[in-house]
Amino acid sequence: MSFDEEWSQVRSEAAAMRLNSVPTDPGGSGGATDYKVTSADLKAIGNEAQELFHWFERDAFHAGAQTDTAAKSLDGDGFRTGSAMWTMWDTWREQCETLLSACAHIHNHLEDTVISHANHEEVLVTNFSMSTIDKHFN
Repeated sequence: MSFDEEWSQVRSEAAAMRLNSVPTDPGGSGGATDYKVTSADLKAIGNEAQELFHWFERDAFHAGAQTDTAAKSLDGDGFRTGSAMWTMWDTWREQCETLLSACAHIHNHLEDTVISHANHEEVLVTNFSMSTIDKHFN
């Protein structure tokens, strides 16, 4: 499957997806459409972002040395294509670094969210347990 075909398929699937949709019944209850995310869900998304980061970091810059050699050769032969290759490479590198930064940010944020949620849960459980103990001593 070509990139264009795959991209078209993904776009049409995304267009068909609806989150928190309103029930077709005008007087419907809507209670079943609540959005719920678990720590495992967040961790899985963070892991996917980390995997994309490592994969993309490995594969995105492999053409740098060849681009340098080709650009220098073309410049040396008097072709303007060499400088165009440098412009293209700089744009590609900047975009790759932006994507890598976004993946790292997503992973770190979701990892922090999972840890923070676990800490909040621990505090709530401890406070609830303490209030139950206090109730028996009053």
